[in-house]
Amino acid sequence: MIKVHASQPLANILIVDDKPSNLRILSTMLVKAGYKVRAVTSGNMALTAAKTMPPDIILLDIKMPDMDGYEVCEQLQQFPETTEIPVIFLSALQDVEDKVKAFEVGGVDYIIKPFQFQEVLARVSLHLAFRQTRYQLQQLNEELEKRVEERSLALIKAQDELLFYARHDSLTHLANRRLFLERVDLALKRVHEESNYIFAVLVIDLDRFKMINDSDGHMVGDRLLMEVSRTLETLVSPADTVARLGGDEFAILLDPIEDVNEALRVAQEIKNTLTTSFFIQNREVFTSPSIGLTISLPNYQSALEILRDADIAMGQAKEKGRGRYEIFNQQMHTQALKLLTLETDLRHGIEKEEFEVYYQPIMTLNPIALVGFEALIRWQHPHKGFISPGEFIPVAENTGLIIPIGKIVLEKVCYQLQTWKKNHPHTTVLKVAVNLSSQQFNNPDLVEEIDEILEKTGLNSNNLKIEITETSLIEHSLETIKLLKELKQRNLEICLDDFGTGYSSLSYLHRFPVDTLKIDRSFVNCIGQPDENLEIIQSIIPLAHNLGMTVVAEGIETEEQLIYLQQLHCDFGQGYFFNRPLPPTEAEKLLETN
Repeated sequence: MIKVHASQPLANILIVDDKPSNLRILSTMLVKAGYKVRAVTSGNMALTAAKTMPPDIILLDIKMPDMDGYEVCEQLQQFPETTEIPVIFLSALQDVEDKVKAFEVGGVDYIIKPFQFQEVLARVSLHLAFRQTRYQLQQLNEELEKRVEERSLALIKAQDELLFYARHDSLTHLANRRLFLERVDLALKRVHEESNYIFAVLVIDLDRFKMINDSDGHMVGDRLLMEVSRTLETLVSPADTVARLGGDEFAILLDPIEDVNEALRVAQEIKNTLTTSFFIQNREVFTSPSIGLTISLPNYQSALEILRDADIAMGQAKEKGRGRYEIFNQQMHTQALKLLTLETDLRHGIEKEEFEVYYQPIMTLNPIALVGFEALIRWQHPHKGFISPGEFIPVAENTGLIIPIGKIVLEKVCYQLQTWKKNHPHTTVLKVAVNLSSQQFNNPDLVEEIDEILEKTGLNSNNLKIEITETSLIEHSLETIKLLKELKQRNLEICLDDFGTGYSSLSYLHRFPVDTLKIDRSFVNCIGQPDENLEIIQSIIPLAHNLGMTVVAEGIETEEQLIYLQQLHCDFGQGYFFNRPLPPTEAEKLLETN
């Protein structure tokens, strides 16, 4: 029995149906559930009611004499006061074409008559909550835009200080990178002219600064940077230079010094002084410095070389535990060269086509059956053997080489799919998911390259699924929507990878033409653990289904995880419980037995 709410109504609902009996039944039940309800019997009356007093949600019949529900929904989209109102269609029409048209004209859901009231109540509640989330996020965006506007106005008023800020950091008023390098170059010139002249360069990075920025806000972060700046200035002489290189990275030029021990003493003092707490806006903020140190040598030819080596040493300090200092040595330089060599090997690997594609099976969970694969790149170096994707993918991302590598993978997958279809014509529609990195997704030639590969290989686009991450989805939302629509026009499925690890795209999800959500393995791993946190999985699956999307759970490794996901009606899964990534020949054996 539905309990009547005596307090403020949960929301305002407009019901549109030309049959008074339907209106009476639905209105009575919704009022008992605590909602405020208005009911009208025609499309024209619905438009008038919605524009006069916009409801929080509309339940809309399709077949009506004066104006059908599709036209009503289309007209609601044209007015600013009604375009954001969620519309749930209630209709006896059960054809797929009717449902598709309902979503095309702007509907958010479709319930078939005769309906179960608990289903109507659940879906109304879901879409009202979803709308409230969008509204809160819109308010947050407006607040952020206001801050950006205020900062821009402040910069305009500071035009008379442009000359100063061309050589100094605008926040801390310390020397900037340009001025710092100029002074190091002058010091290096003296090293080349005077045999006993030496100086030192320190690069300092604040540990945990990003966490402070994210948790306490940029205002606290900026204040911390200024406090650190003033502290550093007290630890060196007026002849030395303290600079902010950018973000939370500082540099100090100790010029001149008597010997390396003097520089080490300063590094130790900085470490001791900054490894403490700062009181900022009544908050106690903790940080510590990671410090890299380089001593001038005659073989240095530029300030950039010295700063590079100090930065390498700072990176080593972070890797060894943070809150410490390291002096640059040849071993660090060797590591930097190793990364450079890896980049060179990547370029040769692309030219010589040294990359292979492995295929990890994707299974339906109810019942368990093979429906496709995820394509995963592997690199077998001719001299160094297998190189892990975790080692070379970050280098490929940083250098832009991920774009040609991604093209190679896509082409190999399309050719392989054609081979499998030829060898196993009895196999039902088989889909292979190909991952696109953020750089690939922002490549302006992406759609053209996909078209060329599909045409060259003769592959039906229905066999291909494109996987993108949440970050790629929300970085450039307008451009993203346009690109996704172009891909959808080619009948390519879109899968959103690592879903749940971000936080912004949830409220925007309905705007993007996504077919599938992939639950990140970190959430699947929680199943069966003592401190399990399964609310996200429990929320994602019904949300996706209500938006007409399917769900893939990755990283399934145990039967317990599988059973739990089956109980939640998760559509698909992949992981070592089913199979590891396989070379093409082994993957094909699965097709033979499927």
